[in-house]
Amino acid sequence: MQPVNILCIKWGQKYGPDYVNTLYSMVSRKLQREFRFVCLTDDVDGIREEVEVKPIPKVGFDDFDQRKPWTFAHGWLKLTCLADPLYDLTGPTLFLDLDIIIVDELDKFFEPEGEFFVIKEWDKSDATGNTSVFRFEAGAHADVIEHLKQDPEGSRKHVRNEQEFITHFIAEQGKLKYWPEQWCRSFKRHCIRPFPLSFFQQPRIPKDASVIIFHGKPHPDDALAGRSGKWYRKVLPTTWIAEHWR
Repeated sequence: MQPVNILCIKWGQKYGPDYVNTLYSMVSRKLQREFRFVCLTDDVDGIREEVEVKPIPKVGFDDFDQRKPWTFAHGWLKLTCLADPLYDLTGPTLFLDLDIIIVDELDKFFEPEGEFFVIKEWDKSDATGNTSVFRFEAGAHADVIEHLKQDPEGSRKHVRNEQEFITHFIAEQGKLKYWPEQWCRSFKRHCIRPFPLSFFQQPRIPKDASVIIFHGKPHPDDALAGRSGKWYRKVLPTTWIAEHWR
């Protein structure tokens, strides 16, 4: 069976090395295939030795290579994962956000045939995908970066963030596919109970879910402690997070 790559990226101070280390630990328990785990980062301190740490690559686009302020917002630096070459990585590559929780096996994410798989964004009716979990062939989509480089202002004019930009561009090429909707579920959309049950029952793990996505608030540590991050959303302490997020 072909070895695969697991890829993540960490920049700035939003997430510490513990998020990288926990992600590696979850992957090692839930992926049976031989894998390389690579973290692109601007700060290697505290990351466990099993993780291959590499600098966030330069991509020949000054805004990114010089880290202009806009590239730090809305996930834009994630585009550097699509560089060609991406160091010595080749073959199937599964990108994972740092703040996900893996609750079931990951091997199935390498089974469907297709060039670029992503989560279908839950609140969008167009082609937008959620790039918390996406699969691609390393080095195969550097044209996404080139497109942004050619017209940084114009190509961002009608998108809010990196995931809209990436998935719209790849969809226009006819290369975009989506994971089965049960595989990746939103904590706040699919795990938290509806009102008023949320006051009496803790969030659940949806049937057939493998990855729980945390977008916006709460973060995993908040949900574990029962902090919703929003006055209008009740979240009881979510005990199953401690079992899986370690």
